[in-house]
Amino acid sequence: MRGLVFGRLSIAASLLVCASQVSAECAELLRYQHTELRSDGVVNFCERYAGKVLLIVNTASRCGYTPQFKGLEALYQRYRDRGLEIVGFPSNDFRQEYADAEKTATLCYVNYGVSFTMLSSSAVSGTAANPFFIHLQEQGAEPPEWNFYKFLIDRDGQFTTSFPSSVTPESPAITDLIDALLERP
Repeated sequence: MRGLVFGRLSIAASLLVCASQVSAECAELLRYQHTELRSDGVVNFCERYAGKVLLIVNTASRCGYTPQFKGLEALYQRYRDRGLEIVGFPSNDFRQEYADAEKTATLCYVNYGVSFTMLSSSAVSGTAANPFFIHLQEQGAEPPEWNFYKFLIDRDGQFTTSFPSSVTPESPAITDLIDALLERP
């Protein structure tokens, strides 16, 4: 019995060492968790996105740029097998997001067929910004000035550049840079 308890402690200790190694290897920007849209599931960025190229987008359901969901989904389908992940952060910072997560989910999943990760609504600018967007700013990103700002993160978890709302997801400015980042190991 004593050996069995010791064995369990050894396994637990090994798991703690492995967890600390993953954390040490994960970029600071990706040490973040957020609840998924219309779910109790939590997205652990280190686990899900380490080693991937990320396109982060602050979204809104009732905005003139909302049809960009279609282009974002097309971009995701085009590049996901090569290592691109897109993460949508719905936000009411500019007063154009539904207060009801179900309405946001319906718009994204039913109306636009979004299959990339959408998170629960949160602030992305100002003093109430979520920690992910605060870390983006610490890496040199300007806070979004409107909905559908796009932030490109390289495989090392470093902010690369951002694009304003007016730059569409299928723009060569975005796709050329995604191609270049995906070609890097």
